[in-house]
Amino acid sequence: MRRASRSQATLDIILVEDDDADAKAVHRALEKSQVAKPAARLTDGVEALAYLRGETGTPPSHYVLLVDLNMPRMNGLELLAEIRRDSRLHGAVAFLLTTSADFGDIAAAYEQNVAGYIVKENAGTGFADLVGTLDHYRRLVELPRIEVRH
Repeated sequence: MRRASRSQATLDIILVEDDDADAKAVHRALEKSQVAKPAARLTDGVEALAYLRGETGTPPSHYVLLVDLNMPRMNGLELLAEIRRDSRLHGAVAFLLTTSADFGDIAAAYEQNVAGYIVKENAGTGFADLVGTLDHYRRLVELPRIEVRH
């Protein structure tokens, strides 16, 4: 049996975030660290699903999703539910990144098999702790390959 190769040197991050300031801060932190690179930034779940399904672009074959909870049109939990129902996308690795520390939101996120629930205020100054977590994650975890077939 062939062993999966170690994930690439940097992570491809697909950021689903409607707040421009937060998106810019995450983008800056990722670029500065060289741990991960932003592959795409989408502003809501509808836009993200279209991208992930290859309808509006070509997502990388290995990626980690950083998904905001509260977004217009389709929120983060609704997006995750759609991803988990999609036979091509259901294995996608996703972290929820949000301002909500509500126990109900946390439970609902883990019901959608998130890799982690990160409250933005706990992500560190300039999202430094988030980047550190992603650095550890990329060095230890093999990501699933997600192919978009047309």
